[in-house]
Amino acid sequence: MPLKAKLSDVRTTLSHRRTVRKAQRQLTAELGAFASAADRVELEQILDRHAAEETREIRTILARQDVTLAVTARRR
Repeated sequence: MPLKAKLSDVRTTLSHRRTVRKAQRQLTAELGAFASAADRVELEQILDRHAAEETREIRTILARQDVTLAVTARRR
């Protein structure tokens, strides 16, 4: 593969990764708004209506946020 084509592939890959990371950051921020226990219960009920594969990314983000909150609470 010529160098020019390889560089083009790398640029495309990097651009795609930036787009994905930006979307993940936005989703993380939006899910952070569900901070109260009632909000989280409601969100879990909504997620339970869908297949695990469909909700995996959201559940992973929520779990990460739970760990972050727990660690932050212990430091106080």
